Amino acid sequence: MTNKAGLVPFAEGLAALGVELVSTGGTARVLADAGLTVVALSDYTGWPEMLDGRVKTLHPKIHAGILARRDIANHRDQMEAQGLGYFDLVVVNLYDFEGALAQQAGFDDTVEQIDIGGPTLLRAAAKNHAHVLPVVDPEDYPEVLAALQSEEGVASALRRRMARKVFQHTSRYDSVIASFFETQTQEPEGEAVDAATPPPPPEPPDRLTFAFTRRQTLRYGENPHQTASFYEQVGRAPSLLAAAQQLQGKALSYNNLLDLDSAFGLCVDLATLGDDAVAVFIKHNNPCGAARASALATAVQDARAVDPTSAFGAVVAVDRTVDEDTAQVLTEAFFEVLIAPGYTDAAREVLAKKKNLRALLLEDPAAWRPPARPGFEIRQVRGGMLVQSADEGPGLSAELAGAKVVSDRAPAADELAGLRFAWVVAKHVRSNAIVFGRSDRVVAVGAGQMSRVDSVKLCGLKAPDRLRGAQVASDAFFPFRDGVDVLAEAGATAIVQPGGSIRDDEVIKAANEHQVAMLFTGVRHFRH
Repeated sequence: MTNKAGLVPFAEGLAALGVELVSTGGTARVLADAGLTVVALSDYTGWPEMLDGRVKTLHPKIHAGILARRDIANHRDQMEAQGLGYFDLVVVNLYDFEGALAQQAGFDDTVEQIDIGGPTLLRAAAKNHAHVLPVVDPEDYPEVLAALQSEEGVASALRRRMARKVFQHTSRYDSVIASFFETQTQEPEGEAVDAATPPPPPEPPDRLTFAFTRRQTLRYGENPHQTASFYEQVGRAPSLLAAAQQLQGKALSYNNLLDLDSAFGLCVDLATLGDDAVAVFIKHNNPCGAARASALATAVQDARAVDPTSAFGAVVAVDRTVDEDTAQVLTEAFFEVLIAPGYTDAAREVLAKKKNLRALLLEDPAAWRPPARPGFEIRQVRGGMLVQSADEGPGLSAELAGAKVVSDRAPAADELAGLRFAWVVAKHVRSNAIVFGRSDRVVAVGAGQMSRVDSVKLCGLKAPDRLRGAQVASDAFFPFRDGVDVLAEAGATAIVQPGGSIRDDEVIKAANEHQVAMLFTGVRHFRH
């Protein structure tokens, strides 16, 4: 028994009913110290605990007493012939494997916390729950004891509920272990990554074994009539948003977390373009501003200036410690959430004046770098789940470095810098995505339109006076030349896109007619 909470009062109640207590060493000592009569398991089986306790409950005398069905004559005859007794109640909780993970114990020490006998006892009792009552949760002790004390005895509904809890518990326990071993078969943390030849994405497995535990209950879901919670994956050390510490502000909402995920991902990708500070503004899961600058306060100002109307109430991610100047800029307008790797004391004093602002701290430096190998994205659909390797990792640099000039005119150095910035941002925009950018900032974003031409027109509505001379990224190919025509008309000087349309020749011809430089990356970044 790892968790001995409530054990002694429960055992005292059982003893008062005349129940004989049989227990393993550590738990037996706790019960004996409480003045209860308890039979040591080794005395009951006549066999000592072995191999540092690895073998103690795995004995025929134990499992026959649990698994024997009292309503089958053959079982009763065999039990009598062997002189075996029956167990009516099995109370077990498991080695604290999750605790070992949380403490980041070494591999061998963590593996030692894999319980073998406990799950076996519980599963045996749960299988035979009509005759043996399994109890895995200390919170159930009072209800179980009350049922045993009642004249009616233990109802079949309670027996089935306890059996269900056992299988839920052991299933989750095994999922946590499976997730742990999954992390041990991936590349070691900190392994050098060649950006020119990033590793291939992992293939979704035949079977998925994920376990999640609730980190917090959210105020509501996407809408107030929906309930929601935030879960973190068990089997891994807390990371990314699950490891972020909220320093101030009201509770996070479902939509806040969705936007935080988007803001954080774009911030990490933009940081790969150079050493400048990065600021990202997200609204309704789309970027409404992003910029780079030598000073973080400048990056925040420039990002917000992209679309000040949409930036109102946005979620913000920055990749540098927030200083007082940056905090002053951030408090000039209303925004919902801020995530950063650090805050100065002076910045926290400034931000504290915005009582409803949710300020999150994520200190882990590794979290602010693209993962060496992408994980999986899971979406539930009616009747099942969709699983794909995440569109993340160090591959963006390789895409841009390997992009092919398909136009008569190659982009100039400043245009190439603008294309790089716009291409990174386009990856994080809902399709159909068009992003006007320059070397250090977004100019305009056209997101979520059913037509790529409409996305261009949306950019024109957002920033009609700033598009001329900018560079453009499209998350997917142009199916017709009209997309290039309207981009050139808006003032774009260079375009980066995946290519691959059956009309690529027409699209390239349009670019040449407008003297627009065009790159093909060969990689698409749809984001539905």
